[in-house]
Amino acid sequence: MPIAAVVALVIVWNRPLEWALIAVVALALIAAVLAAVHHAEVVALRVGEPFGTLILAVAVTVIEAGLIVSVMLAGGPTATVVARDAVFAAVMIACTGIIGICLVVGGLRHRELEYRIEGTSPALAVLVALATLTLVVPAYTTTTPGPSFSTLQLSFAGVMSLALYGVFVFVQTVRHRDYFLPSDVGDADSHAAPPSRKTALTSFLLLAISLIAVVGLAKSLAPSIEAGVAAASAPLAVVGIAIAMLVLLPETAAAVRAAARNRLQTSLNLGIGSAIACIGLTIPTVALLSIVIGMPLELGIPAKEAVLLVLTFVVAVLTLGSGRATVMQGAVHLVLFAAFIFLAFFP
Repeated sequence: MPIAAVVALVIVWNRPLEWALIAVVALALIAAVLAAVHHAEVVALRVGEPFGTLILAVAVTVIEAGLIVSVMLAGGPTATVVARDAVFAAVMIACTGIIGICLVVGGLRHRELEYRIEGTSPALAVLVALATLTLVVPAYTTTTPGPSFSTLQLSFAGVMSLALYGVFVFVQTVRHRDYFLPSDVGDADSHAAPPSRKTALTSFLLLAISLIAVVGLAKSLAPSIEAGVAAASAPLAVVGIAIAMLVLLPETAAAVRAAARNRLQTSLNLGIGSAIACIGLTIPTVALLSIVIGMPLELGIPAKEAVLLVLTFVVAVLTLGSGRATVMQGAVHLVLFAAFIFLAFFP
């Protein structure tokens, strides 16, 4: 799949896309995303937890950042807001959709799920701080008009996001690694055998090729995505939701598989970690791009989205604050996910 995606990229590079080529590029892009996450999982099995979920989260974030930057550079009506919409969508999908599905699937199969509150609570704290400072605060600053940061404020937001993410990674992988390790509640079949060194290195190389193909194909497909959204008379925020769903779909599958094996901590590491990585790595990337090329960047979310974000965080703190979870908590998260999708199409 990575090689085929690169071949497709070479064929369509700098060419206008007709419907046939759009279909080919879209299929190649989806294949490259699936291949990237698959090979990231292989590498993750080699290095073990929690480094494995970290690799998955970073790989997904690189894909998302590539898609966002491609849409921004392509111009169009969504260029200034696609980063905001995609990051907000990724946070909502991770905190309501991924976690909700995992809680329901795991709860139906195992009745009650256990996880480490000492790892989940700090991760939620980091996510709440990052999301509020980068997605909510810009709508209330007065230095610049509209929901945007000044150059100095944008620089601070980028550095702050990267620094806090760096501290989170250090705590997750070094200082308090045991907080993020799943409890040994599964049977022997729940632990996949680690791949050989040669297999892991091969997957790492194919992962890099897949990421290059994803970024290139996204750049070619970006104008067609915006044209399709405009033709359907859908809200501009749908572009960001489409990007977030595309890059989080394979990771959602990995999280659900872990929940089905009664390893909810791994699922939470994937869901919350992906949202943290999305902000901690994507915001600095788009902030640097905005400053270098002088492109306006709107980060502040509207009032309706801010209410949904606050509600999501309040519910997450309440449902993930005891160390145990059931189907009930999952149903609440899925209702919030349905509300997010519905209100995106019918604002």
